[in-house]
Amino acid sequence: MQVRLLLLTILVGSFACKSPNQSTPQANYFDYSISDTKLTGGAKLIPIKTPLGEFKVWTKRVGNNPSIKVLLLHGGPGATSEYFESADSYFPGAGIEYYYYDQLGSGRSDNPANDSLWEVDRFVEELEQVRLALNLDSSNFVLLGHSWGGILAMEYALKYQKNLKGLIISNMVASIPEYVKYANEVLGPQLPPEILKKIRAFEAKEDYTNAEYLGLIQQYYYPEHVLRMDPKNWPEPVNRSFAKLNYPLYLKMQGPSEFGVVGNATLKNWDRTQDLKQIKVPTLAIGAKHDTMDPEAMKKISESVQNGQFLYCPNGSHMSMYDDQERYYTGIINFLKKL
Repeated sequence: MQVRLLLLTILVGSFACKSPNQSTPQANYFDYSISDTKLTGGAKLIPIKTPLGEFKVWTKRVGNNPSIKVLLLHGGPGATSEYFESADSYFPGAGIEYYYYDQLGSGRSDNPANDSLWEVDRFVEELEQVRLALNLDSSNFVLLGHSWGGILAMEYALKYQKNLKGLIISNMVASIPEYVKYANEVLGPQLPPEILKKIRAFEAKEDYTNAEYLGLIQQYYYPEHVLRMDPKNWPEPVNRSFAKLNYPLYLKMQGPSEFGVVGNATLKNWDRTQDLKQIKVPTLAIGAKHDTMDPEAMKKISESVQNGQFLYCPNGSHMSMYDDQERYYTGIINFLKKL
């Protein structure tokens, strides 16, 4: 009887070890011996051709997985990939290969002193050059774009989806006018009336760079809708990334803050709502209850593409990878495992 119980225990244990839901990195996950970035620990500067000449952008690879390679597209525009470092707590354990990437003008990449380069189409062509340099293709290439990175991911997919295995659009809508409307009509009125009145007064004068205006938004808006933590306790990678924000780039494309898109920002009229139906690759859209943008509009992305899924983060805001972290990364990993 004891022998039978022992055999049964071994059999059950062996089946449990083979569970398809178990995430264990392959034996060579951290093996860089055949990589051209072994010397640098995965870091690689990639030359990028632009209308103004050649510049270099910084990337860093983590792990080995021939079938899943995720390229992280940070937001801003003009922030850095450093705020994605929370992925280090999840992706290696799931055996996912992924790449940090600072877009031109951001972080550890070159920063040309010419704002003619800060155009959506040029960023798309930069991204395609990065893909080629990293040898990513439709058998493994997944884009994870957050915020502005979500815009860039959608634009890339609309032009180059033949190169993609999957697409993740995190905390971004498909229409900037819709984003602005939500900020003005839904989120703005949730602010204390006296604070909203002051903000509107600055906006009426188009005094968007006024320190008091920016301070009010950062104090009253950001802890509710950008990252739902006491700003004194914001995670170090977030603070480090935001401290390096290329503000001239951010100001030109996004405007002065995350409270909608105002002034003459070049993204002000961006809208791809009607084009999403062209996207055929498996797509995960991620939305959060407390985001700066309407989570229902993010859900609409998953319903508009041809093969979409939606991940909802009820505790999250714009930085759901921190304030609804477990749900955020578990949902992404589940999506990636099914590609």
